[in-house]
Amino acid sequence: MKTTLLLRTALLCFAVCGAAQAEDGGTDVLDDSFYEDTPAEEAVPDPFEHFNRLMFEFNDVSYTWVMEPVASAYSNTLPEDVRQAVDNFCYNLQEPVRFVNTLLQLRFADAGTLLTRFVINTIGGVGGLGDVAGREFGFKRVEAGLGETLETWGVPDGFYLVAPLLGATTVRELTGTTLDGLAMTPYYFLADTWQESTLIYVGRRVNNISLRLGEYEGAKGLTIDPYKAFRDGYFQYRKQSRKHSSPRTDEKL
Repeated sequence: MKTTLLLRTALLCFAVCGAAQAEDGGTDVLDDSFYEDTPAEEAVPDPFEHFNRLMFEFNDVSYTWVMEPVASAYSNTLPEDVRQAVDNFCYNLQEPVRFVNTLLQLRFADAGTLLTRFVINTIGGVGGLGDVAGREFGFKRVEAGLGETLETWGVPDGFYLVAPLLGATTVRELTGTTLDGLAMTPYYFLADTWQESTLIYVGRRVNNISLRLGEYEGAKGLTIDPYKAFRDGYFQYRKQSRKHSSPRTDEKL
């Protein structure tokens, strides 16, 4: 029983971290404008660089030789609109936790957008299979996680970390993502066994990758030292994505 609970918790962490990094389509890391007015590196220590580099290599091999080939075959089996519907459905189930985090960050305008998106997509999008709120009404996706909430509350990053299968993160962000994951995926607990939980995680991860084939290789091919580039890129991506968040004060629903 304890083993099953630990496996579920770990898989939840893997699923949400990987999905969170893949799902936000609002920022293009290959676009030159992404790096404008952005520091080359965040002031977060990397005391375990040797371990992190080993984990980076492990993740790179896992992605290149396992996840990407499977995702490529999967993309050739199902049309893109079906795979996008799966992505929309999973994303919609996570909106309530994003809503709570925007409230905790005093981002009331974003909270209103999230609530509106959830209602419209759940009803008009057939349970979230379609992003009607974004496509028809202009309510774009809003990102908000517990890691950002903890940052707003003044909790420091800790240190940089490359987690197995998860990738770049920090102690604070990993804590927030893990706790978010326990609440953000109610469909996950429909599984009765850890094998079913594993299939749900793998299926969702493969679906996410299938919608973004080639992006990882494109970014990796632009640098001599991929580890350092992806470490810097992680902080640049995080700063850029949070830069577009609504002001956290003096807002009304």
